[in-house]
Amino acid sequence: MNADDIVPPYECGLDAAVDVIGGKWKVSILWALAERPRRPGELRRGVKGISEKMLIQQLRQMEGDGLVTRTAYPEIPPRVEYSLTPLGLSLNAALAPLGEWGEEHMDLIAGRRRTTAA
Repeated sequence: MNADDIVPPYECGLDAAVDVIGGKWKVSILWALAERPRRPGELRRGVKGISEKMLIQQLRQMEGDGLVTRTAYPEIPPRVEYSLTPLGLSLNAALAPLGEWGEEHMDLIAGRRRTTAA
């Protein structure tokens, strides 16, 4: 197996971006880390509904993609913080207009989803 078998081929930049932020939780984690570095427990409380296992899994994937940095402090008890890398900060900046669009239209979208679900 070579690297081409593992890395999905991207047709365009949007494919790559969606691959990196795919899933239910990554965008929420990005937004939470935009304010400041956070400890895992703080992130779990801030991202409503995420389990500890899923949070750690998502953070590891995001670290592997170069979006977040994990810093372990040699203290007793040990302390770990996650923060955005420059790549993560630039992704957050790119997502800001999408978030604004969602804010502007979320009532309309929710209403339509309620209508079609009934």
